[in-house]
Amino acid sequence: MKKFLIIFLVWFISIIYSIIWTFENPEKIEKIKNIVKKNKSAQVEVTQSKSQTFIANSFNVNVTQVLKVSDKTAFIINNSPEEDFNLINLDIYTQKGFLINNLKQKKIKLPNYFTLQRNGGVKTIISLEDMKFAFISGSQSNCFFAALIEINSGKEVFRSQCLPEIPKNNDFNGLGSSNVHYEDKILLSVGTPEKHVSKNSLLAQKNESIFGKILEIDKTLLKNAIDNNSNGLDFNFFSKGHRVPQGLTIMKNKIFNVEHGPKGGDELNLVIKGQNYGWPNVSYGTNYLLDNGGDGSSYLVNHKKNGFKEPLFAFVPSIGISSLNNCPKILNEYYKKPCLMALSLYGNNLRKGYSLIIFLLNEKMNKVESIEKILLNDLVLRHFVTDEKNTLYEDKKGNIYVSVDKKGIYKINFSNFR
Repeated sequence: MKKFLIIFLVWFISIIYSIIWTFENPEKIEKIKNIVKKNKSAQVEVTQSKSQTFIANSFNVNVTQVLKVSDKTAFIINNSPEEDFNLINLDIYTQKGFLINNLKQKKIKLPNYFTLQRNGGVKTIISLEDMKFAFISGSQSNCFFAALIEINSGKEVFRSQCLPEIPKNNDFNGLGSSNVHYEDKILLSVGTPEKHVSKNSLLAQKNESIFGKILEIDKTLLKNAIDNNSNGLDFNFFSKGHRVPQGLTIMKNKIFNVEHGPKGGDELNLVIKGQNYGWPNVSYGTNYLLDNGGDGSSYLVNHKKNGFKEPLFAFVPSIGISSLNNCPKILNEYYKKPCLMALSLYGNNLRKGYSLIIFLLNEKMNKVESIEKILLNDLVLRHFVTDEKNTLYEDKKGNIYVSVDKKGIYKINFSNFR
């Protein structure tokens, strides 16, 4: 009996000590979780689920799961756009730093400072000839930053300055990020990794910081940074004042992006070189409430009156907007108007996300004439499947493909036009 009591006391004290240590060392626990997560690959399984049909105003949207992937995606490239769709032709990059190719997984070459802490990970993949670059979150000695890495060599192309906020107020969901090829340049969108109200949001207006900007990177300079083993990369700011620019596309040589607002105020923007889009000085959203780190206050609303570029459209409340691309051919032929298509994540209780959004623009493409938001149940829609330049992939049957968080790849087609 005495022996049993001693064992019980030792066990009980160990449990109490573990609880206290965990409570007092949240950052160490976060680092341990980071190591475990980085080495855990996704579950991947070919599937063919029953198609779901959703009724839009003028047609039906048919959605079918074709591949199960248990992680969030960072970018998805279809390598054979001229052929019928085949899963083995997909390069699926996950936010945890894995590449799924030919339905097999391998870790991509990233530095040790690559982190999944504070919702970090691989945020987008840039393709240039035979090179691939990962835009990632990093952490070293309580310094949180972003970096661009060439993943064949593991070479760092550039690294941001340390974020000014204390670690717990950084949120790498705010990096957003996408990229698109534009003539001899690559445009890379970079958000402000903020947890609601923080010093990080102010970086969107600071010219010495990459955060809250769309970067303009010369393709030749980017290639030379690897071929010539040079240190650093010169780039320009194409635009600034962005909060979380997550989707980026080109239509008829004009650049458009979608980005997350704060509590409300998700935006569709026509992005013009040299323009300032106002964050954190103006927004159609409001500040988060006290229990989320804010004070519930409103921002200045009128962008133009305060010297900033107005969005083409703002969602109030937010819908958690994510990727943006051109509409597929079948919708362009039906509408006969400039047509953009976006995806959305969660949204909120007032206005659910989980949607495919269609924007119809005027001929000058500087005004939204109409919008349709098609709710797809509870699908958290993140990326379109594209080619290496982020152009929407359509197979011969007119199907497009998207990723759904922690569920995988889904096929979408449009039918029964009315």
